[in-house]
Amino acid sequence: MMDFVTAAKTGLSKYATFSGRARRSEFWFFFLFEVLALIVAGILDGIFGTDGAFYGLVALGFLVPVLAVSVRRLHDTDRAGWWYLLVFVPLGAILLLVWWASKGTAGDNRFGADPTSSVTG
Repeated sequence: MMDFVTAAKTGLSKYATFSGRARRSEFWFFFLFEVLALIVAGILDGIFGTDGAFYGLVALGFLVPVLAVSVRRLHDTDRAGWWYLLVFVPLGAILLLVWWASKGTAGDNRFGADPTSSVTG
């Protein structure tokens, strides 16, 4: 299992890497990292009265890495990243949540090596 700090570093270092696979802990900890960053940005907006400027910048900054880790998570379940487009279909996000929460395929798949078998995650 990947820890919170490693997941945050991995998500940011693979900012626009859409190839490969992401284990569940990487995906969910990076998602938590994004939520916490958005909360801090919202607090800063409240303190400085910037009317959402910090929040907007943080959300924009996380747009590509969240999309990338989401696609890599789909790859871990042996699904193409194009399935992410279900987010635009009514109830499609529910199916994505189920897939993101599902265990990845054991061993190598068409998107790469099993991330749970690697030492660094």
